[in-house]
Amino acid sequence: MPDLMDGVANFRRDVFPAKAGLFARLATEHRPTTLFIGCSDARVVPELITQSEPGELFVIRTAGNLVPAHSPTADGTVASIEFAVRVLGVTDVIVCGHSGCGAMTALAEGHDLGDAPQLATWLRHADASVARAATPEGPTDVGALVWANVSAQLRNLATHPSVAQALAERRLTLHGWVFDIASGSVDRLETLDRAGV
Repeated sequence: MPDLMDGVANFRRDVFPAKAGLFARLATEHRPTTLFIGCSDARVVPELITQSEPGELFVIRTAGNLVPAHSPTADGTVASIEFAVRVLGVTDVIVCGHSGCGAMTALAEGHDLGDAPQLATWLRHADASVARAATPEGPTDVGALVWANVSAQLRNLATHPSVAQALAERRLTLHGWVFDIASGSVDRLETLDRAGV
C-alpha cells in the first residue's frame, strides 16, 4: 500500500499539473466514445494499451472479459453496458481478450473451481466459447479458446436491448480484439457494424 500512496503523491505532484485543464473539463463532462470490455487481469491495462487520455474510455473489467447474455436479472456488468450505450451514447464497443488468460486457462484445462463457487458460476458465461473451441483430438487450446471467447462475448453483447437498438439504428460498432502480453500486439478478431449482427 505505501507504494500506491507514493504513486498518488507522484500523480498529484508531477502528472496532474500538466493535465489540470483536462481534469477541470472532466470534472463537469463525461463523454467517452468507446466502451472497452476487458479482463480483470492486472497485466491488461486498457488506457495503456490504447494510449487513451482520461475520459476517452468507459471501462468494464470482468474475469475472462465475459459479458452475460441479456436476462431480466440486473448486475453491475449489464447495468454498465446499458449506461454506456443508452446514457453516454458510446459509438464503439471493444471486447478484448488476452494471451495467458487465467479464466480461459481454467476452462481449457478443466481446473477444479470447487473452492471458488462464485467464479465457477461466473465462468458459465463462457460455455458457448468452450463448445466452439473444443476439439475431438484432445484438450482445448487456451489460445483458441481466448479467440472463441471474444467472438462469443460479442454475440452475448448483441443480445442486450440497448446494444441491439443502437446496432439497428446504425450508431454502434462492436469490435473483437485479442491482446498479446508478450509482444504488446493487438489482433482484431471481428467487427459487428452498425448495420447489425
